[in-house]
Amino acid sequence: MTADSPTTRAAPVLVPMPAERAYSYAVPDGMQVVPGSIVRVPLGPREVAGIVWDGPVEAVDPKKLRPIAHVFDCPPVNDEMRRLVDWIAHYTLSPPGMVARMILRAPEAFDPEPWTEGLKRSDGEPDRMTAARARVLEMANDGIAWTRSGLAHAAGVSSTVIDGLRAQGVFETVMIPPRPVVAPPDTSYTSAELTNDQEATAATLRAQVEADKFAVTLIDGVTGSGKTEVYFEAVAAALDKGKQVLILLPEIALTQAFLERFQNRFGTKPAEWHSDLPPRMRERVWRQVAEGGVRVVAGARSALFLPFNNLGLIVVDEEHDPAYKQEDRVFYNARDMAVVRGHIGGFPVVLASATPSVESRVNAEQGKYARSVLSARFAEAALPQLATVDMRRSPPARGGFLSPVLLGKMRETLGRQEQSLLFLNRRGYAPLTLCRVCGHRFGCPVCSAWLVEHRFRGQLVCHHCGHNEKRPEACPECGTFDHLVACGPGVERIAEEVVSHFPDARTIVLSSDMLGGVKRLRLELEAIANGEADIVIGTQLVAKGHNFPNMTLVGVVDADLGLANGDPRAAERTYQLLSQVTGRAGRTGKKSLGLLQTFQPDHPVMRAIVSGDSEAFYDREIAERERSALPPYGRLAGIIVSAATRPEAESHARGLRRAAQVAQDVHVLGPAEAPLALIGGRHRFRLLVQADRKADIQGYIRALLAAGPKLRGSVRVQVDIDPQSFL
Repeated sequence: MTADSPTTRAAPVLVPMPAERAYSYAVPDGMQVVPGSIVRVPLGPREVAGIVWDGPVEAVDPKKLRPIAHVFDCPPVNDEMRRLVDWIAHYTLSPPGMVARMILRAPEAFDPEPWTEGLKRSDGEPDRMTAARARVLEMANDGIAWTRSGLAHAAGVSSTVIDGLRAQGVFETVMIPPRPVVAPPDTSYTSAELTNDQEATAATLRAQVEADKFAVTLIDGVTGSGKTEVYFEAVAAALDKGKQVLILLPEIALTQAFLERFQNRFGTKPAEWHSDLPPRMRERVWRQVAEGGVRVVAGARSALFLPFNNLGLIVVDEEHDPAYKQEDRVFYNARDMAVVRGHIGGFPVVLASATPSVESRVNAEQGKYARSVLSARFAEAALPQLATVDMRRSPPARGGFLSPVLLGKMRETLGRQEQSLLFLNRRGYAPLTLCRVCGHRFGCPVCSAWLVEHRFRGQLVCHHCGHNEKRPEACPECGTFDHLVACGPGVERIAEEVVSHFPDARTIVLSSDMLGGVKRLRLELEAIANGEADIVIGTQLVAKGHNFPNMTLVGVVDADLGLANGDPRAAERTYQLLSQVTGRAGRTGKKSLGLLQTFQPDHPVMRAIVSGDSEAFYDREIAERERSALPPYGRLAGIIVSAATRPEAESHARGLRRAAQVAQDVHVLGPAEAPLALIGGRHRFRLLVQADRKADIQGYIRALLAAGPKLRGSVRVQVDIDPQSFL
């Protein structure tokens, strides 16, 4: 790690920038660093945090080395995390410094949390007793240290009472350590009553944790089958061994309900980690994870880069969810990297889903993963009856989007005082606004996308770059008033239609961009679970993991929506999403119904959902992937070239294509203009690299980028190994 000369020691430091290697720094006399030490180093005119890395130091003139400025009083990043950084950098073709940057996202946590001055009861007695002083002493006689303000508040007195007692020697000053983010979980707090199938799966997971070896288990259970309670048994086993646990969730919206279920099992909530967490709390969680004080973290994909010092189990809930794929700076899939993390650390990983990804199903069939099937709902609750509504035979009324069949079932559900859910995976009021006079369409000025009308806010919004503008009263092209028309439905427009049919029903609209953010979303979800809404209209965030006890009808407004693109995963994603959303119905045992409005009732996806024959769908989809040599039977990588001008982007993309070497096991397709050809003012072209399963696709792309044209001007190149999006 360090190199010694007669006068200078040096260490490699990985800094959070697009560097392909660690930089060498001098280690001042008297300073001690080890691999994993978090340090502050000069980088150009500024100082940044970095991680002392492994490997030799470059042969650099010692006089040119700049010294490490500071070593933080922080547990070193352990060997397992450093190996994970190197692995991800190599696999995703990302600079290791940018991967390490994801560990260093809480800089205020690198120094210890300060201790707080407190008070503790001494042997002294006050010169006289008052009612206020008596209340203070009663609170303080337990021997626990209190803060001055905390003791005053608990005793219901002013701080001057506390000061008077301290002046008389009744209290001594002590230092109070930082308060834990969450209390330690109690594995014996309660236990779930498991069915035979659940207990068999739980026993397998407990044995894997006890063995303390790498293994991956896929819990494949229908919605409501108790997958969470089963993997909680593995969590308990890991905690009893003194290990830390990471539970990954795909959406912040899922966190609150999950925290409550965890608390019901373990007597306390796990620590949270997601983008909505306040900065100070993020720093405290990061620090206490590094020190081992936090035993369990429930978080989004970035929680994978928390500096656990004794990780013994990772659970990936809803493992199929595309939200686990990051498509910014470092392109990685947190599900797959969680498996790598378990392999490096030598501990088990649990994947759970009602609709597993095709990749995970194939890994299970090939013996790489164990698979446990939970085919029945908990407490023998019946799955919803599912049916399609052929929109060619039962079309909606003019100007509407809900068929008479669905409206009739909603009316019956309201009559029984039960809840209905209408699902449409499209935010806002309408996906397109145009002028009926001149045909002008409102598009984003910096993206090749239409502006989505959000009528509740009175705005037209781009969902790709965030551009927004006020909805005008007149057409900006021809100046005509009152001739702008909304085309197509979003959830807000469906809500408008629902209110026209059921004006007395309590209606809630749920969408990720609703006003009030995550806090309001959690309140709305709680209200639905408590029966305070009759009809819920929502996007895909209502499809995942929520338990609405009184919901007995789910209507999918446009079941064909996800099938209308060229994405090779379109059928799989549509099946997963529709299966998940219809699974919100009847979770407590009430008779329930799911209706799918479709113009393609004979499509294999629709037939598979309605029949409940998931095996037939997976068999067909897996066979199709194998025939086409698509993942997991082949490898894919996207190369996205973007630039400020279209000629720049196209020229560079074509230069890369010309540099591509002919290979038997690798094929380069394109370049072609990306479906979203302009995002944020940058023009985009894509190349797709398709390779045999065992081909070294990373090595091929490295050679291609090295042989291709050099980056000039505004050109940027991003590589996406195992792409989930083809836009």
